[in-house]
Amino acid sequence: MSINLVQLTQSVMTDGVMRQLAERLGLPSDSVGKVLSATGPAIVAGLMQKGATLEGARSLFTAIMSPEVDTHVGEQLTHLLGSTNGLSQLEATGRRLLEQVLERRTDVLSDEVSLQTGVPAHAAYAVTGVVGATMLGLLKKHFLQQGGGVGQLPTLLGHQLPAIAPHLNDRLLGTLGLGGLAAFSANTLAQLKAVSAHIEHPTPSAKPAADVPPAYHVPADAVVRPERRSHKWLLWLLALAALVLAAWALLFLRGCEGGQSNDPADLRTTSGAGQVQAASEPALAASTVAPEPAASDTASASASASAASGASAPLPASSASQAAVVADKDSQFSFVVNAAGMPTITATVGSEAEKAQLLDQLTNRLGESNYVANITVDPHAKPADWLSHLNDLLPLMSLPGAEMKITGTHVELSGSAANGKLGWLDKLKSLFGASYQIGSFDVEHAVAEATNNFRGAIKSLLSPDSTCVAAEVVKVLNLQVINFASGSNNLPVSALDDLKQSGKVLSACARNGKTARLEVAGYSDNVGGAQANLQLSKRRAQAVRDYLVQTGVPASSLTAQGYGDTHPIASNDTASGRFANRRIEFLTQQ
Repeated sequence: MSINLVQLTQSVMTDGVMRQLAERLGLPSDSVGKVLSATGPAIVAGLMQKGATLEGARSLFTAIMSPEVDTHVGEQLTHLLGSTNGLSQLEATGRRLLEQVLERRTDVLSDEVSLQTGVPAHAAYAVTGVVGATMLGLLKKHFLQQGGGVGQLPTLLGHQLPAIAPHLNDRLLGTLGLGGLAAFSANTLAQLKAVSAHIEHPTPSAKPAADVPPAYHVPADAVVRPERRSHKWLLWLLALAALVLAAWALLFLRGCEGGQSNDPADLRTTSGAGQVQAASEPALAASTVAPEPAASDTASASASASAASGASAPLPASSASQAAVVADKDSQFSFVVNAAGMPTITATVGSEAEKAQLLDQLTNRLGESNYVANITVDPHAKPADWLSHLNDLLPLMSLPGAEMKITGTHVELSGSAANGKLGWLDKLKSLFGASYQIGSFDVEHAVAEATNNFRGAIKSLLSPDSTCVAAEVVKVLNLQVINFASGSNNLPVSALDDLKQSGKVLSACARNGKTARLEVAGYSDNVGGAQANLQLSKRRAQAVRDYLVQTGVPASSLTAQGYGDTHPIASNDTASGRFANRRIEFLTQQ
């Protein structure tokens, strides 16, 4: 089932597709071809390295066969590239998948491809994402058509080396952490062969059986089986002994009570404020001879006795804990639709009944294999009123690139769902009614609003009488938004003016002997691998620090550190949450 992955990818990226992609990126067609010729072999090399261990091969195969990988991407390229939004979604999906399987950010590879081909960095980023999504989709389709499993993956990858080796060089491989070309060619192929032999090693279905004598026919009545003795007599004897003991204990207790008092009133005891508990003779006898009851049984008996006497008994411990559960959290529902139109759904509901209702509606309308769901039952969650509107949302859940999150009665649209031309915002306002708050997230609007807030606040720090108190400086500096491009640590042009103003403030404080010693901290969202996000956040923090130093801020007063996707300040389920988590924070140095 061997194939040439690079050649297969190039076969679906026809001349028409290349021209279409080039027009979207504002490039000549041959420039896209140059990026494809460099990026494709490098990606295959990364896949080979990933599959060169047992665990890596299994992980890679799982990623390839995941719902996010679209087997129809080759046929849909023309349609997807027909709009800027389609290209953006395809690029983002491809880069996200590559970062997952290669466990590193792809911007390093894209930057190197840009340097070697002379193609602008933004175009190299885009083509890398498109190639990644296409190649993985074709690989998944091949496995599905051929019925192959993880055992065939290392062999298939090993066959790629002759095709990709002429297009690789040490610098390209270095961006993927693969070392030099010679070492990669010598080691990886041998490792893939070893993994392939180990995975495909036949496992016997059962231990070899001993020689079996011929099967002679034996009449059923010729076999005499020893009769199994019954031990029921012993059980009856124990039960009789228990009854005798119970009767003796009962007579003994009655005799004791008769010696103390003959007044029936003395057989009652008071409990609490005027509550009366009757001493039940059968219950007393049973408690004398029965084994010590479990706590739950004792509580249940106590409740029954209290009910019989008209007293209000305390609830059992389990019932009390259930009664104490208060629905004080909003139920949640969110989904993200991939480029193939398959939604991944995450929800938190308050009961198993709501979970079953949600799954039934999804399956009936979308089909059992056409969605991925992760549904949690939390008794603290309030009733999911949005379940009654689920049918109205199902068409949106098939829109490629659509994102939506419902928290209680608050609805946020993002991705293609927030595209004003599609009109989903107005549709949902009409469908849900005034009891729901429905809005959409727009990055440009969010950046513009943050910029206005920052520029208004920093004026006070630029005044001659500024106190340069570190806490006040940090509070204002953290109002600015540095909206890095996906996977990039290049400072966006839109942020340079604000950073210059920040540099002026910090430089003035230093000249006045009030140096503010700060840490520039970088954070990311949860898209991509954790290690890759950590490295990217470090590079972004370092880029901000370096720029501030260039404006005149003392280098000794600033440090840079990256924290990856740790310490999120918002949910990563929505575009606005991920936008908030991808941030630069200024912190006072301890």
